[in-house]
Parts: sequence; C-alpha cells; structure tokens
Amino acid sequence: MDICIKKPPTGGVLRAVTSKSAAHRLLICAALSEGATELVCTDTSEDIEATADCLRALGATITRTAAGFSVSPIRKVPKRADCYSRESGATFRFLLPVAAALGAAARFYPTGRIPARPLSPLYEVLCAHGVSLSEKGSVPFSVSGRLTGADFTMAADVSSQFISGLLFAFPLTGRECRLHLTGRFESRSYVDMTAGAMAAFGVSPVFREDTYTVPAGGYRSPGRAAAEGDWSNAAFFLAAGALGKQPVTVTGLDFSSLQGDKAIVELLRQFGAKVEAREEAGECTVYPSDLTAIPINAENIPDLVPILSLLASRARGETRITHAGRLRFKESDRLLTVQKTLRALGGTAEITGDGLRIVGGRLSGGVCDSFNDHRIAMTAAVAACCCEGEVTVTDAGAVKKSYPRFWEDFSSLGAQIVRTGA
Repeated sequence: MDICIKKPPTGGVLRAVTSKSAAHRLLICAALSEGATELVCTDTSEDIEATADCLRALGATITRTAAGFSVSPIRKVPKRADCYSRESGATFRFLLPVAAALGAAARFYPTGRIPARPLSPLYEVLCAHGVSLSEKGSVPFSVSGRLTGADFTMAADVSSQFISGLLFAFPLTGRECRLHLTGRFESRSYVDMTAGAMAAFGVSPVFREDTYTVPAGGYRSPGRAAAEGDWSNAAFFLAAGALGKQPVTVTGLDFSSLQGDKAIVELLRQFGAKVEAREEAGECTVYPSDLTAIPINAENIPDLVPILSLLASRARGETRITHAGRLRFKESDRLLTVQKTLRALGGTAEITGDGLRIVGGRLSGGVCDSFNDHRIAMTAAVAACCCEGEVTVTDAGAVKKSYPRFWEDFSSLGAQIVRTGA
C-alpha cells in the first residue's frame, strides 16, 4: 500500500497508542507467573501479537478481551514449541533465554532482517550455560537444553534486549542469579522498563556496580496490570505539532514512565518548541515553533532518531546526532534510511561515523520508501507537515508493526490522504 498525503494535518487531539514495549514485558511476566492476569492493553500490533503467539506456543493460554488480554500462565511446557516471532526482535531476543530456562525444545521463526541481526554476545552466554542453539542466522532457530548457573557476564553495549531476556529468565531457575555487565551500558531505560514490569509481578532486580541481582523466587501475578501509553509513537505527533500550522495534543501519557522516549518533551523544548505538559492529566500539547539546531546523544533514545532527524531538518543550523550506531541493525539500517528519506524530501543529511549530520532548511516534498520500517514510514508522513509539496510514502503498511491505526489517527488530525495498491 502506498499513501499520498494531499493535505497535511491541521492539528487536534488524539490518544497515545499502547506501548508495545510495555505490552511485551507484561505479557511475558504474566505468562510466567503463578496465577492468571487480566492485562489492560487497548491496542495491539504485529509485534505484540508475535509475543502473545510465542507464549501460547510455550504453553500459556492468552485470549483477547475487550480491554486487552486474559493470560493464564504456563503450567506445562509442550514437548516442542514452534514460536513464530516474525519481525519482532524483542520477541525473539526476550524469549530465547526464557525458552531455555523453561527447558523447552523450541523452534523460533524470525523473519525480515531479524535472522541477520547480531545475536552475540547473548548466543555465547546461553551456550556457556547449558543451552544448545542452532547456528546463528538459522531459520528455524532451535533452542534446547536448560539454562544453568547463577553468575553470568555479558557486554552491555550491543542490545538492551539481550539483558532483558536474561533478566526475564532468571526467576525460572529457582536460584538467585547475577548478571555482570561490561562496557558501555546503552539503552538502559529499556532495561529499567523490564525491571519495572518484573517488580509488578513480584520479582525486583537490583542493579549495583554494573551487576543485576535477581532474587530467587518466581513471578506472582498482581491479578491485573495495564500497559501504558507509548511515548515512542506519541513523539511523531508531538513533532507534528512543532512542524505544522496548528498545535497537536496527545493524551494518555504517563510522565512518570520509565520509557526513555519520554525525553521527546525535553528535546522539543531544547529545539525551541513551545510545549505545554499537563502531567496530572497525562496530556502534552506542542505548538508550531521556530526551531534551532541542537546536539543529540542517541545512546538511550535510539527509536527517537528518525523523528528527531526530521525536526533537525527544519531547525536553523547544523544538528549532529551521535551514539546511534545500533540503528544500523533495526528494521532497516536507520542511519542510511533516515539519510535517504530526508534527501528524498529535499533535505541535507549525511552519515558521520555512528551518527548523522543534518543541516536545517526547506523541504520540498517527494516520494519516500518506508524500507519496510514503521518508524521511517511515520517520519515521512509527519514530514508532510512542513513540506512545500505533496509527500508519498511507499509500502506505507509498515506501520502495522507497532501502530496499525497510525493512518487513521493521522487523518483524524485533518490530513487528506489517498491510498493506492493493496
């Protein structure tokens, strides 16, 4: 499906979509706990459904309800579990250690770029602790054996998902476990979300002196849990408020959230945008603003880089985004696809080592490929707010990965779009 944006959004109010990061984590904890859980999750997506499907394959009973999901935990692990993790890197990386800790004979079926994305050092850590794995890049990817040991050591600068996966698995071992981290700890906010979800289910990891300690004892269901609104996807519409001609308000946000991407509020202010945050109400409004370039360290906010790059393309001066090397291994090589997207729209962007250099100016509009990447598709859409001409997004259905109703919400703000193709 391609979408041509004939008229950009004119402003308005919309509710934040449910955080898939939160939903992944709560679904996993619920499936591993001792009792049933009602999970409030008003929205779903391809990635969330992938996690639910894999947990079902491992023995959980998960049904969709009007409010979200009803989860009955894993009581008995099947002799063989076929886990269709699809294009969800979080699903695949979180559940590999979990399957190993359960002693499951599991086969994972990752698709898209996932089989080619780095699996080290998690691969080596699992193999060193009693787990047998297929050759890297294999599809299906087989897991057998059972996770053993109490002390684990792993580099912290490759993927926070590796750390989260091990933390999820540790309570299943029946003993206190320690994960010693080496190197630069990037994207820690995502691991904080993992620890927060685990704490909600009765297991509280403690981080001290580069080591996570997870106490012995299993997960205990609180009975009911709720996935919060997503700051990562809200960022696109908050940016639209700064770039367009009318303010945009996003509701359903938690300003006390552990999500690192709530940094979008402060970053918009640093760019010079007028931002009104009503924290008790969970609302944020951003007004049309003149922007000025700022330096951006993307170490803990990698998912914000595409939309921050668009903001930079309309800010006076030169913006440098650093510590973004891990973006090369997302749904697309996001350093390359962000550069291509901005250039397709008439902007100036170049890759510089582990980041981007962007010079602000005018954007003319044009045709942008999504590169099958949801965040690139949404960035191109928001660009219509500040382009002189029309913007067409090809393969625009990529948004289904995290935000299936994106185009409906985009249209609800006054955008006029034309869909072509299937």
